[in-house]
Amino acid sequence: MTEPLQRINPAELSPPAGFSHAVTATGGQLVFLAGQTALDQDGEIVGDTLPDQFRRALINLLTALQSAGGAPADLARLTVHTTDVAAYRECAPELGRIWQEIAGRDYPAMAVIGIVRLWDEEAMVELDGMAVLP
Repeated sequence: MTEPLQRINPAELSPPAGFSHAVTATGGQLVFLAGQTALDQDGEIVGDTLPDQFRRALINLLTALQSAGGAPADLARLTVHTTDVAAYRECAPELGRIWQEIAGRDYPAMAVIGIVRLWDEEAMVELDGMAVLP
């Protein structure tokens, strides 16, 4: 049986680190994941650092995905919105370790977008995505 997602990283492009250049999907069910920040169950932002907030936002995103019947490997696309791209770049090695610890080594197609602020002023990062379930 063919895997529903195939990660494509052409040799002609710069080697990806922490993302895939392209992801194809065949069959399956699409799941659109709303933006998730570091909100706890009481609706409060938790975490004083970008890595702490990234961890919680990723857990929240994967919780939504799991509730829809998916797993981290089913993520086809992820967009990271951050209020501080320089800090995100500086923390990239730690964020990569957090990703691997929580989501594994399968990377979706990704983009990091710098923004002025998020809905919750204390939020430093928001993750949204799309998954394809087998």
